[in-house]
Amino acid sequence: MKVTYLGHASFRIESDGKVVFIDPWLDGPTSPLKVKDIERADLILVTHDHGDHGYKEAIEICRKTGAYFIAINELGIQAKSEGLKNVHTLNIGGSVTVDNVMVTLVQAFHSCSKGYPTGFIVRFPSKSVYHAGDTGIFSSMELFRELYKPDIALLPIGSYYTMCPRQAALATNLLKPKVVIPMHYDTFPVIKADPEQFRMLVSERAPETEVRILAPGDSSEIE
Repeated sequence: MKVTYLGHASFRIESDGKVVFIDPWLDGPTSPLKVKDIERADLILVTHDHGDHGYKEAIEICRKTGAYFIAINELGIQAKSEGLKNVHTLNIGGSVTVDNVMVTLVQAFHSCSKGYPTGFIVRFPSKSVYHAGDTGIFSSMELFRELYKPDIALLPIGSYYTMCPRQAALATNLLKPKVVIPMHYDTFPVIKADPEQFRMLVSERAPETEVRILAPGDSSEIE
C-alpha cells in the first residue's frame, strides 16, 4: 500500500490496483497536486462538507475520471444533483463494496451543514485504513479496532477544530494500528501543532504503533 499525503486532511491511497482519494482539498495552500494532474481515481471519499475537505474538487475529479463518489446520504444526494452518476449515499454504520474495496462510514464528532460529519474505514483486500475525518476523541474508536482492525490510522492533531496531539495519542492507543499518520495541522496558524510531540506521546501511550510523519507530497510504502 502506498499512502501519499496531500496536505491538511487529504490523501491518495494506492493498493491492490485501486486508487482512492480522501478529502481531496487540492485547491488548498499545501496541496502539491491539482485536479488537472489527476489521471486516474477509482473512489473519492469526502468526510463532510466544510470547504477545506475537498467536496468541490471531488466532484471535478469524479467528472474527469468516472470515479465513484462516496459520502453521507445528504452530501451524496447533492453530488447526484450536480450530475454525478456513480454515487453511493451511505449513512453511519453502512458499508458498500466497489471493485473489492469495502468502504464503511463511521461517526465523527465535529460540525457540518449537510448530514453529519464522518470518518471512513477503507478495507482493501490486503490492508485497511481508518481516516478519522475532523473529530475529537471518542471511546467507540476502541470498537473500530475490534470490528475493523485498521492497519493504518490517519488522525488529526491540530486542536482548535479537532483532536490535539494528546487526544490523538490516546486515540491511537484505542485503535492500535500498525502505523499512524498525523494530519490536519499547520495549514493555518490556529491549528499549528508539533508532530514530534505526537510521536513522543504515541511512544508512551501506544508503543507498538509506528508514527510516520509526512510532509505534503510525501509518500509512504506500508507493507
